[in-house]
Amino acid sequence: MIIDAHGHLITPASVFGIRTVLQASNGQHSKEWYIDRYVREAELEASAARGVTLMDQVGTDIQLISPRPFVLMHSHPIAKDVALWVGLQNDLIHRTVSLHPDRYRGVAGLPQVSGEPVEIVFDELERAIGELGFVGVLLNPDPDEGGGRSPRLSDPYWYPLWEKLVELKVPAHIHSAACRGRETYDEHFSTEESLAVTALVHSEVFDRFPDLKVMISHGGGAIPYQIGRWRAHWWLDLATKKKHIADYFKDLEHAGMNGLELPAAPADLTSFDDALRMLWFDTDVHAETSLELLFKTVGTDRTLFGTERPGSGGAINPKTGRSFEDFKYTIDRLDFLTDADRGLIYEHNARQVFPLLDAQLADDARASAQAVRQ
Repeated sequence: MIIDAHGHLITPASVFGIRTVLQASNGQHSKEWYIDRYVREAELEASAARGVTLMDQVGTDIQLISPRPFVLMHSHPIAKDVALWVGLQNDLIHRTVSLHPDRYRGVAGLPQVSGEPVEIVFDELERAIGELGFVGVLLNPDPDEGGGRSPRLSDPYWYPLWEKLVELKVPAHIHSAACRGRETYDEHFSTEESLAVTALVHSEVFDRFPDLKVMISHGGGAIPYQIGRWRAHWWLDLATKKKHIADYFKDLEHAGMNGLELPAAPADLTSFDDALRMLWFDTDVHAETSLELLFKTVGTDRTLFGTERPGSGGAINPKTGRSFEDFKYTIDRLDFLTDADRGLIYEHNARQVFPLLDAQLADDARASAQAVRQ
């Protein structure tokens, strides 16, 4: 089975007209009012069918879809507008899943609002998981969208959300959204995902919430490429925090410079590479050399197949004649990967990170087997 852990709703164009009226009406209308007037069932069905066609073209069996991140309005100052808009996006995803229940699963957008407590998202989170049957959540690490006021993911601001996600057995898919600073939104993605990695691995988050599962979009941003710098910083950080590790490095330097036997490493000496294994990463990096670097840096056992297809505009690679988003074509041709590696990437890691998905697929398999017996 090929599970694409990173997909987004193919949103009918007419839906974006809702944002204009929503921002102008100052709460005058309900979510149902907008759906009745702007959401065309035929358009939604056509968008859902287009996604299935795209999956069929590249061999994907199931795609996990969330709202388009850059349209989520998290820096919009009116919380009730954001809640309505994000809730409407989740409703459209639920309808898309209902149209093709064997091909899609839902990942919920959260009504994050810059400057508001993170608990503001809990009602929609519980609705999406408990009522709509979603299997994960999309989390924007920068709800201020480039304004500079968002707390890092290591900050206690996020602790109530981490606790809630562990309680619900739901992973967080880290994916930044819009940007009102110097960056375009696609530049912002890589920046924020890099910051997410370094913030989390240098924090107490996984000590406090050891069952928390976090997947970083786009292969971890710049981290695999810049890992040498972060490896060096990791040792310096450890030496700053723990005297016996600082002493070890002094002894190591002395021995190395004088041709002496190197001292044994302390039992609690860890590396930046060890810390990365607290996280999960998707494969949405587009270049063959980048995929190879990702697998060799974080491991095939921490990487989920994710394409964001359609996300990059459907550009065709002139070397292959195939979409740049056809990552399976590339992964299947990386000679150093084994069949077991590909099984982890394509299916088994997703089942581990998304336990609600795994349970749903197991239920589907039992129902199918029972139908055959009857």
